[in-house]
Amino acid sequence: MASSNSPTKLSSSSSSRPPTAVKFARRTSSGRVVSLSRDEDLDIPGEFSGSSDYIDYTVLMPPTPDNQPMGAGSASGPSPSGPGSRVGITRRVGDGNSNGGEAKMDRRMSVMKSSKSMLLRSQTGDFDHNRWLFETKGTYGIGNVVWTDPDDYGGPDGGVNVSDFIDKPWKPLTRKIHIPSSILSPYRFLVVLRLIALGLFCTWRVRNPNSDAMWLWGMSIACEMWFAFSWLLDQLPKLNPINRSTDLAALRDKFETPSPNNPHGRSDLPGVDVFVSTADPDKEPPLVTANTMLSILAVDYPVDKVSAYISDDGAAILTFEAMAEAVNFAHLWVPFCRKHNIEPRNPDSYFNIKRDPTKNKKRPDFVKDRRWIKREYDEFKVRINGLPDVIKKRCETYNKREQRKARQEARDHNGGEVPAEGAVDIQKATWMADGTHWPGTWFDPAPDHKKGDHAGIIQVMSKVPEPDPVYGHPDEKTLDFTGVDVRVPMFAYVSREKRKGYDHNKKAGAMNAMVRASAILSNGPFILNLDCDHYFYNSLALREGMCFMMDRGGDRICYIQFPQRFEGIDPSDRYANHNTVFFDGNMRALDGLQGPVYVGTGCLFRRFALYGFHPPRANEYSGMFGQHKSPAAQIQLQSEEEESDSQPLTAHPDLNLPKKFGNSTIFTDSIAVAEFQGRPLADHFSVKNGRPPGALLVPRPPLDAQTVAEAVAVISCWYEDNTEWGDRIGWIYGSVTEDVVTGYRMHNRGWRSVYCVTKRDAFRGTAPINLTDRLHQVLRWATGSVEIFFSRNNPILASPRLKFLQRVAYFNVGVYPFTSIFLVVYCFIPALSLFSGHFIVETLNVAFLLYLLAITITLCCLALLEVKWSGVSLEDWWRNEQFWVIGGSSAHLAAVLQGLLKVLAGIEISFTLTSKSTAEDEEDIYADLYVVKWTSLFIMPLTIIVVNLVAIFIASTRTLYSVLPQWNKLIGGVFFSAWVLCHMWPFCKGLMGRKGRMPTIIYVWSGLVAITVSLLWITISPPDDNSTNASTGGSATTTSS
Repeated sequence: MASSNSPTKLSSSSSSRPPTAVKFARRTSSGRVVSLSRDEDLDIPGEFSGSSDYIDYTVLMPPTPDNQPMGAGSASGPSPSGPGSRVGITRRVGDGNSNGGEAKMDRRMSVMKSSKSMLLRSQTGDFDHNRWLFETKGTYGIGNVVWTDPDDYGGPDGGVNVSDFIDKPWKPLTRKIHIPSSILSPYRFLVVLRLIALGLFCTWRVRNPNSDAMWLWGMSIACEMWFAFSWLLDQLPKLNPINRSTDLAALRDKFETPSPNNPHGRSDLPGVDVFVSTADPDKEPPLVTANTMLSILAVDYPVDKVSAYISDDGAAILTFEAMAEAVNFAHLWVPFCRKHNIEPRNPDSYFNIKRDPTKNKKRPDFVKDRRWIKREYDEFKVRINGLPDVIKKRCETYNKREQRKARQEARDHNGGEVPAEGAVDIQKATWMADGTHWPGTWFDPAPDHKKGDHAGIIQVMSKVPEPDPVYGHPDEKTLDFTGVDVRVPMFAYVSREKRKGYDHNKKAGAMNAMVRASAILSNGPFILNLDCDHYFYNSLALREGMCFMMDRGGDRICYIQFPQRFEGIDPSDRYANHNTVFFDGNMRALDGLQGPVYVGTGCLFRRFALYGFHPPRANEYSGMFGQHKSPAAQIQLQSEEEESDSQPLTAHPDLNLPKKFGNSTIFTDSIAVAEFQGRPLADHFSVKNGRPPGALLVPRPPLDAQTVAEAVAVISCWYEDNTEWGDRIGWIYGSVTEDVVTGYRMHNRGWRSVYCVTKRDAFRGTAPINLTDRLHQVLRWATGSVEIFFSRNNPILASPRLKFLQRVAYFNVGVYPFTSIFLVVYCFIPALSLFSGHFIVETLNVAFLLYLLAITITLCCLALLEVKWSGVSLEDWWRNEQFWVIGGSSAHLAAVLQGLLKVLAGIEISFTLTSKSTAEDEEDIYADLYVVKWTSLFIMPLTIIVVNLVAIFIASTRTLYSVLPQWNKLIGGVFFSAWVLCHMWPFCKGLMGRKGRMPTIIYVWSGLVAITVSLLWITISPPDDNSTNASTGGSATTTSS
């Protein structure tokens, strides 16, 4: 800037200059002004105060890289260095020879020609923002400078343009954060150390049998060896855990910032289809599902790129009308969330948060808006709760009208004679609000209108939004949405057709029907599936997942798995419902291999990978431990004849390309489009298989009747006939745990998956806190694992594209239920030891105790280090250990029996849908925790507890009254029995219910077990004098020896 100075001392060389001059100087941090001109040093006293002689000007240069002295000559003349950018300085000054006269004087200041390379700091390579401001629009120094119009800057010949400054260095969207070696190296060392200790312990146990009780020794050594093998299977995949982080700012800059390819700054992100599945409104309340859908519709992602779908496998009108109410409320809730940046965007969870809702809220109308939307939500809940009565009353009204019409027609047909009561009877139908029959399941089942036998339904409840934002306006009766985008994403209700004689394949079949319908309606290249009780807790979750898919190498990722987080769990987490050891430990470790397993919900899929295709690049692993890695050859699509002739006998069937998608040409044509739109941007030479920027800026066309009709056709029950759906395409059929099998098939083709742990939980849901419901849930998971073990999906038969440690992890998924057999036997061994008076070893010598101490210490140290790198608390680790024993002795054992029945006898397995509702006591949110519902799964854990208690009592009594008491064997047996009972303590608390009110059946069963065990032991080993003396003598002999 130019500023007037006091009369400047001019030398003799300055007499040839014009009477007015421009001098260049810079002001240092100490306040001293240093000249940058080829003139004498300036004498500028004070704070630039001076007389009214505004003749000379001093331009204070900012501390930027171009503040060096100019080349030569007068600063007021043109630069001799060639054409360059010029900045005009216009100043109105006073004439020193006249009284108050003013003259207009223009001066020009030459600026060195700049380029983009000159605008980058040499040390960091970052863009020099200060210099950009100085050479374009910046204002520095003291005084007044009028810069030229930016459009005229640099002239027509070029120079520095604004577009030159928006080019930024390429940034990755994600970053891999390795666990510090100070934690991981000792962890791996302890794994090796414990493995050696286990080997030495097992070897010592085999070489030192207990000759007095070989049967007890044999059972114990078999169990201990299996436990060592099971621990190794669980521990090996944990050797390389990693963390990951995302850069949401880089994602926004890359896909939503104006650029030459995207001049208007519209979103270039790919589309996402969100799937929510439900089956029974009685067990999955419609209000819970409606809140989940509202959180999806309010997600922070481009509105025109999101499409929501709900699959109602029960075709219930209650779910249908609840979703219609949710869409109506979404037109208020979604703009409110955008206006005030609400988190979480599930209204029920938001209004129940215990923290201050005004925290970080700055808009003055927030309190008024929140109070108003809270009242609207309360009315919405009342409407949802009243829907069953409204629908029933409506159906009764319409059915009575139809009854009167039928009687009138009968009377007209009979010549005016009134038919008798009951002579005219019509089918009681279920009616929609528009006065038409509901095409789904009726309250009174009828042909074509009952569960398992109804038509396919697709209802687009919210149309495809406009491509450009639609801003709201002020309204005194509602909220002021001025400047807020009020659009709502597309939402469709889907209920696939069901008919008798077809195997509908449960949830997997419903998901595949939604895949086909969404491909016709929206065809988002990515699919997010959620359970009806899992909602968006972090509105940025889709962007977090998209960072991995759109990053370099993202075209090889088949899905992004988010951890499951739960609400409504009791503070002590009695039954390990949070499952943090699995989600924060095992899954994080698998992320360092080929990726985490698919766990059924909270997973962002690549649609192209779901279709059964191979990744663009894959590796094959050979050798005993997969130590040899080589690029996999690309497999070309062939006809069936060519495939049968050219396919080698050793080729894996999962490596064949899918061919039979059905007879819908619209669906088939959408496959290539989804594959192209799912590619990352080709904005860097290291990005392979990318798409050009700006390829996804074309608006989506609106839906027409023909498109919706085609979507209805692809959800028909006959569409999958003679296709590869459920076998190679989509969710895989044939297992209760279709999620694990589906993820395994993708990994088997060479795809990778990623575990995305966000700072704020991505999703939250509910879990059964009741003991019975929890055990039935675990039973279903374990049953699916047994099915995997006995099927072609056993990882022993995997393709060479599956890494060795990933293969071990999947093998452990299929093997872990069989540990229950050895676990149950081992839980009875302490009681058998106390009953018989023998121990698993002949004597408690020093070697046995040292081995036991080494194994225990290494296990505790491993647990501490695992807590360190995974973030799991010790309490969570201990709860997981307790429930491992409870579930292993009950649900896992039943799963093995059911799996064997299905494999050997062909008996199908049926599972109970986990209830999402709570107990009747609404005042206590943990009321369900204390509800005791008897199940046959209680029998084995209860038997273990009673047998160990009886054994402790009998052994203690016998030792106290023995002539030569053997306290070492008693202490050893009591210690191990107490260890078993400590693991069973949460099970005991679950049986006690609230305030220790145990059901009568528990007392009856405990008494029966105690009497049976006592009588059985008396029968096996009667307490006669000869046996007592013999045992006493034998014991004395053993002791003396």
